[in-house]
Order: sequence, then C-alpha cells, then structure tokens
Amino acid sequence: MFKPFLLCAALLCALPVAAETVSRTLPNGMKVIVREDHRAPVAVSQLWFRVGSVDENPGKTGLSHALEHMMFKGTHSVPAGEFSRRVSAWGGNDNAFTSRNETVYHETLAVANLPQVLALEADRMANLNFSDADFDNEMKVIREERRMRSDNSPTGKMWETLYLTAFGNPANRAPVIGYMDDLHTLKADDLRQWYRRWYAPANATLVVVGDVKANELLDTAEKLFAPLPARALPERKDLAETAPAEHRRTTTSAPGDLPLVSLAFHAPSLRRLDDRLPYALSMLSAVLDGHSASRLDKHLVRGRKVAVSVGLSYELLSRSPDLFVFTGYPAPGFQPEDLTQAFLDELKKIAEQGVGEAELARIRNQLDASEQFAKDDMESQAEIIGYLESAGFSYTDEAEIRRREKAVTAAEVQEAARWLLTQKHTTVILLPEAVPGAEQLENKGGGS
Repeated sequence: MFKPFLLCAALLCALPVAAETVSRTLPNGMKVIVREDHRAPVAVSQLWFRVGSVDENPGKTGLSHALEHMMFKGTHSVPAGEFSRRVSAWGGNDNAFTSRNETVYHETLAVANLPQVLALEADRMANLNFSDADFDNEMKVIREERRMRSDNSPTGKMWETLYLTAFGNPANRAPVIGYMDDLHTLKADDLRQWYRRWYAPANATLVVVGDVKANELLDTAEKLFAPLPARALPERKDLAETAPAEHRRTTTSAPGDLPLVSLAFHAPSLRRLDDRLPYALSMLSAVLDGHSASRLDKHLVRGRKVAVSVGLSYELLSRSPDLFVFTGYPAPGFQPEDLTQAFLDELKKIAEQGVGEAELARIRNQLDASEQFAKDDMESQAEIIGYLESAGFSYTDEAEIRRREKAVTAAEVQEAARWLLTQKHTTVILLPEAVPGAEQLENKGGGS
C-alpha cells in the first residue's frame, strides 16, 4: 500500500530553486494545481475525484471502480478507445486507479500535447456516453478481475477478509472492486447516476507537474474546465468506526503454497497538522519495516527465521479510517500463530525498551535519500499533491508535514508502540488451498 511520506518523502526540497507551484479554484469549484519542473519537455496530468469505495452503499459496491472502467468508453464526440489511442499517438501513456478514497485519471506525455489531453479530460468529465452493451461487456471483465485479484489471490483475499473482520461500518468494510453479488446486479444506469453525482467540478482536483509555465497553464485549464456547470455534492456519509472491544480472529483460504497472516490495529491517520500520534505511528512503521535494516526483516526473517517475508502497512494520509497492519508468510516449520506472536513481540520490545537515536537517524537519512531519488519523478510529485488534497490538506502543507514527521522523538515512537498494545487487534490467517488440477499437471510434467 502507498505510504506517502515514507516512500515519496520530502519532494519539495528536491525541486529546482526556480520551480513554482501555483493553484486556482475555478468558479465552478474545481481546483487546479500546477508545479513547474523544467528538466525535461514532459508533463504529468492527474485528475483526482474524491470518491471511492467508502462512499458506496450496501448492494451497490464496486460503483467507483466500474465507473473508472467506463470513463474510457467514449463521449458524444470521442468514440470508445479513442482517448487512449490519441494519447499513445502523441507518444504518451495513460491509465487510472480507484482506491477506498479517490479515483484518479493520469497521463504522462510530451508537454506540447498537454492542452489536447486536458481538453479530452474536460470532455469526458462532462460528456461521458457509454451504451448498455459496453457496460455489460465491461462488467464481465471486472468480474474476471475480481476472480483474479481477490477470490484466487492470497494477498487479495487476505486484505478483503481483514477489512471485513476489522471494521463494522459497511462503507469501510467493502472491497474497492465490489462484492461479486453486486457485480452481477449493478446496472448501467447505476453508473450513470454515480457519474452525475460525484464527477462534479467541486469534487475534482487537477494536478499538473512538468515543463510548463504555471500561470499560463492555469489559464488554459480555466478555459477548458470553467465552462463545466457547477453541481452540488451529496452529503458525505459518516465513516466513523468504533474500535473493537475484543480481539478478533478469522481464518480463510485461497489457492497458494504458503499460509499468509495479518495482524491489524485500528490506528488514526492525520486529521490536523498538529496531531502527534499519526506522525509517531508513521516513524514506528519505518522502524519496523521498509528496508533491510528494519526490525521485522532483521529479526524475524534473517534472525529468528520465523518468516519467509514480512511487511507493514500504515497510511499517514487517508480520509477514511485505516489500520496499522503487519503481514507475513510463516517460514517452514512455523505455524501462523508463531508469526503473529512474533509481530506482537517486536512491538513489545519497542514499548518496553524504546528505540535508539541511531536507529531514528538512519530512518531520517533514508527519508533524505528518497528526496534525491524523487527528483526525477514527476508522477510522484503529482501524486503526493493529490493525496494531500484528497485527505483534506493543502499541497502547501507538504513541507510542514514532512518536518513534523522527521521531528518525531524516540520517546514518541516508544509511546506509539505502547498505545498500539492497549488496542484490540484483528488477526486474519489465510491457509493455502490446492490449485485444482495442479497434481495432474505436475504428474504430466515429470518426464521429457
């Protein structure tokens, strides 16, 4: 999962001194943010809509993701498939993604063709036109995607089961791709209504990073997007979550070779700049995971050899409730319960013994190093702006959030570990299923 400030940290300092970032809110409520980066004649465009699976209702899950697919099915003036064909013809590439909190359409291309791409985005933002037949065909693709990424994928099945078990609010439990039953009952008009409801200018942020003159591009964007009519947004649903009163545990299965375990705690993401616990949790996650010297890899994989691989996920920026999640594959000879206990043991060590200043200094150095690697990554620059805005912050908060994260003390990391251990956790154990037909294939392939 994306860790904004641990994987794409401190992008602001990495930019050339002459770079400028400007923004403008159009009369219809749409926000446009442009950052200059003049090292190559290239631009990245990302159009962020603040809508995802947490905005959906029971019985209609998967709407946001399905609509993402249908946004490539054409408008009254641009036939289905033509958007991507034109971007490709201009030497660029385009794609999109949907998450729990947002839906994003992005392109990377020669800057000379940027105005044409923005015109295409403005067109499909207002004039999407897909047939019922296109919808029916695409839903077959989405159902197959679900089978591949969720039903038959150990990691996909584990994450879906984890959210179902850890959360009580239906909005927070639902998978981004939707439940299979819903994918069989969604109608084309459901998507059309979802499009009219959420693809309003006031729910959109356009982020552009590249070899542009920022104020000139703002003018271009205003000419293209300001004519789109303003529309009121629906009231946001309450995403509040009640922390579990008891530990939760469930077992599931999926085709695979090894067990997979996860251990999760409800943990707050950043809501205000002066929140303290989220910054400490973010640094705690870096102490535990993220590089070969981190504790989980050092102690559990290479030290005790209780795991084949381990990982940790925590979102500093998220407008919906999230989790602090340990994941891993137990090593041969160890049970899933051995690994979940090992995760708790590592937390307890930090809670009782703390972390050293040298350990935190190494993490800060890694954050500094990531700045240098991010210098040439326009997509990451645009992405961090988008995540900040989607989570309710401003792109201008980037430097302060980075500063506060790096200022976390060893005592605050220790207190974060102590706090987690006072919370009730959720454990999901995924057991491997035999792949149908695998034994026959293995027997067939025995000789040559």
